[in-house]
Amino acid sequence: MKEEGVLGWGKSLPVPSVQEMVRNDSEFVPERYVQDHKNRPLDSPTFFCSDSSDIPVIDLSLLISGDEDELNKLDLACKEWGFFQIINHGVEVKVLNGMKAVVAAFFDLSLEEKKKYAMPENDLQGYGQAYVVSEQQKLDWGDLIFLMTRPIEDRNMKYWPTAVPGFKEAVEEYSTELQKVTEEIMANLSALMGMDRNGLERLHAVMKQSMRMNYYPPCSRPDLVLGVSPHSDGGSITILLQDDEISGLQIKYKEGWLPIKPIPNALVVNVGDVIEAWSNGMYRSIEHRAVTNADKARMSVATFVLPDAGIDIGPVESMVKDRPRMYKDIKYLDYIKHFLERKMDGKAHTSFLLLESDS
Repeated sequence: MKEEGVLGWGKSLPVPSVQEMVRNDSEFVPERYVQDHKNRPLDSPTFFCSDSSDIPVIDLSLLISGDEDELNKLDLACKEWGFFQIINHGVEVKVLNGMKAVVAAFFDLSLEEKKKYAMPENDLQGYGQAYVVSEQQKLDWGDLIFLMTRPIEDRNMKYWPTAVPGFKEAVEEYSTELQKVTEEIMANLSALMGMDRNGLERLHAVMKQSMRMNYYPPCSRPDLVLGVSPHSDGGSITILLQDDEISGLQIKYKEGWLPIKPIPNALVVNVGDVIEAWSNGMYRSIEHRAVTNADKARMSVATFVLPDAGIDIGPVESMVKDRPRMYKDIKYLDYIKHFLERKMDGKAHTSFLLLESDS
């Protein structure tokens, strides 16, 4: 387990709980949460899903059986969209529901109880909000608890809520199942990137896993706020367990925002900045955001797959044979620190990876 007093990769300023704010006054939206006009959900173009613009759906059981068409579909999904949903992924419904249940139970606790797991000043693990780097920036309409889940020695159990019966067991079971899903996706991406099936796993050195459990309360003015500001993810891939009933995730698509319609019991996968660098830009991480609604709270669990801090995330050899090299070699620790010390701002942070950039 992680030692006490060890500095994390970043920190976030403490801010009030949005959930508690809504409990106390469900109509009031403080100015600090009101987004600038260009970022408001109704002031930025939104595409409504049609059959032609839904993100790809990948059948993981077909990938596992070596289906060439499904592998090509994965390639296209990562090149054209950066997002896809997976079905027949092998994670039992009771495991998915068990995970959702303990997240709901945590956010049902009193504020006093949740604060026992609050983020400290020097780490991002725990309960609070992420990416709050100044007292002036606009805030997201949501609360979260963030945990390192793999490898086991990276866990800091003081942030794992003991007040929720079965929390540790549910997270552990879900984490183990997602590790299997991750390995299968990585093996297929390795093949598409011209490596053997273990190529990406080796590049990670240690395949780390963290979870961000999100709670987005209803908002009386969902047209003014965002649950999560636009950003791309700083890991290699992200696997999202989202609410089956309530749509909130949107991805950047043709200069507008495309809602991702939930498929019951599916998982949403997206390419992160690390795969973008390793693939020399063949697969790009995509901006995404979460919107709120006026009627119902929404919860989700984002599982981030991360490489070891000491490895390089420049393009792999097979990705520079037929493409000019566009990304520099950089230690992942240097990149993730750069990523975490900034507020969420689309893909602005990924310029740090590009060869022509020294910022």
